[in-house]
Amino acid sequence: MAFEGGCHCGAVAFRVDADMPEQAIGCNCSHCRAKGFLLAFVPAGQFTLTQGAAALGTYRFNTHKLAHRFCPTCGVQPFAEGQGADGAAMRAINLRAVPACDIDGLTVQQVDGASF
Repeated sequence: MAFEGGCHCGAVAFRVDADMPEQAIGCNCSHCRAKGFLLAFVPAGQFTLTQGAAALGTYRFNTHKLAHRFCPTCGVQPFAEGQGADGAAMRAINLRAVPACDIDGLTVQQVDGASF
């Protein structure tokens, strides 16, 4: 079953053709920590940007491997684009930008991104 998400103002929207994740990554790097992200990674082929492609901004930091995509109107970063360890294209979904996600029900794996 697919799930949908997007930014706060509605300018950016996406769909993921996969079941709602039961697990998320919590990272302590300077960016994830400041924004409070809870991330789930999916293959790029399961992700469809349904609205707002022309409006998206991009932020890169540290290794510049991830393109953190954000809405310049409301500032929400609903996803990031990058490659997995195997080189395959993937998307990092900010589960806090998925209204149907039960944030409190997620099993969160902590990652020490500050040490990368």
